[in-house]
Amino acid sequence: MDLRETFATNLRRLRSARGWSQDELAFEAKISRGYLSLLEKGEYYVSIKIIGRLADKLDVEPDEFLKRSAKRGP
Repeated sequence: MDLRETFATNLRRLRSARGWSQDELAFEAKISRGYLSLLEKGEYYVSIKIIGRLADKLDVEPDEFLKRSAKRGP
């Protein structure tokens, strides 16, 4: 999994854990829902500025978006 996919997976996970829709997070982070959707699909690269906004609104440290999950099984 590359970093863009890792970011996308973590963004979806963190947003869902907060119980927010894409519309809600996009509104709070002042980005379009379409852009957020593309980030969650791993289709766009994200800027540091946007990572900061998303981390702030999701109440997490920015590095949470780049943490890779532990591999399962062989």
